[in-house]
Amino acid sequence: MFIGRERELNDLNQRYKSDKFELAVIYGRRRVGKTTLINEFIKDKDSIFYSATETNSKQNLSELSQSIYSFTPEFKDSESIFTSFKAAFETVFKLAETKRIVFVIDEFPYLAACSKGISSVLQQVIDKNNANSKLFIILCGSSMSFMENQVMGYKSPLYGRRTCQYKINPFEFFELGNYYKNFKPEELVLVYGITGGIPLYMSMINDKLSVEDNIKENFLVPNSYLFEEPTNLIKQECRDASQYNSIIGAIAGGATRLSEICGKTDLDTSLATSYINKLIGLGIIKKETPFGVRNSKKPIYVLEDSMFEFWYRFVQPNVSLINRGLKDVVYKKISEQISAYTGGVFENVCTQYMWKLLENGKAEFTEIGRWWGTDPKTKSQEEIDIMGTADKNTALFGECKWKNEKVDISILETLVKRSEIFDFKNKTYYLFSKSGFTDGCIEHATEMGNVSLVEYADMLE
Repeated sequence: MFIGRERELNDLNQRYKSDKFELAVIYGRRRVGKTTLINEFIKDKDSIFYSATETNSKQNLSELSQSIYSFTPEFKDSESIFTSFKAAFETVFKLAETKRIVFVIDEFPYLAACSKGISSVLQQVIDKNNANSKLFIILCGSSMSFMENQVMGYKSPLYGRRTCQYKINPFEFFELGNYYKNFKPEELVLVYGITGGIPLYMSMINDKLSVEDNIKENFLVPNSYLFEEPTNLIKQECRDASQYNSIIGAIAGGATRLSEICGKTDLDTSLATSYINKLIGLGIIKKETPFGVRNSKKPIYVLEDSMFEFWYRFVQPNVSLINRGLKDVVYKKISEQISAYTGGVFENVCTQYMWKLLENGKAEFTEIGRWWGTDPKTKSQEEIDIMGTADKNTALFGECKWKNEKVDISILETLVKRSEIFDFKNKTYYLFSKSGFTDGCIEHATEMGNVSLVEYADMLE
């Protein structure tokens, strides 16, 4: 079942109707649904689909040749190989002289790795043929750093040739309702956490089972796909996988600063930084600085992918028990910590909700993020879950609580006190709660007049 991606699909179809040369770049982390989107786009169109592989140049040229020949009836059974990639590309352009053809090169970074000058070759063929061509090229890749720097970057031979680009992100929380119909509303936040909004992982969760049973059957049995998915993905993308795994495990365990990560992994700073940058390029971790701080010398590193966080936090430490078939024992062991994990996921959901409010004209900001730092008056360390600014005079502050009890007035008072660290004339406050608010909190918010109390159930409407 194909769901979501309406904006990307509509835009691709509009560009297809132009009937002129197009070069679309589609990129995003693995399993995010890039190829599924492309297949949905080309399902009713004349297309040549070629997926590069991690082999040598000769093998990739052979596979590209077969993809092209299979499109052409008179050569459908041919086993010939083009003399060069340039000859293959020239042939595709020739086929598209009078008819619209979509030419997909999936996993373009693999092709570039085995054929170093392939971007220059493609650029030369495009420059020679694009003026009068009906060809629609799609370059797709999972290495985000490669696609951003080596395909779209200023120093790339292909710079200036693309006509559009699409970074395919995981689904947002509010899209889950289109996919799952049977989960209770309060279960969806945890489901979003354990799938990370990744379509492939979402497809493995059965909403006719409880979330507990889904966790047990997908993560806590040795023969399940998700039990080995994170380590398999790291092995596929990274050499020396053990070091990458140790870094991810350290971050999942609470080591967020570079010095802490080095301390837990026994890696020196330069090597750890190199590994971290690779993981950032894969969309697994991200570097964060406090909101409003552009060039912090002490950034923190957190897991971008909440499924990876779940796995390294709860599955990896219990692998021995899982391999012995003790899924019930493991679930009981981790169940007490799942609420705290879900609280972190809920913060992400609340941030996404703020963007929805902005889109609907119900909030005002240009930037939004998390803030942490030192209160200059008390010298204590403070955190603000959500902070955003509209201009130099206007800011918003938010607190997110995923607990079974109602949020009381003390939470609002603490948020207001933390906001006093910042000198803005106009301040608004948002409290997000799983379970609602006490009468005292509601009364005080009403008196203040600049407070929005947002219950989780209301966010789903």
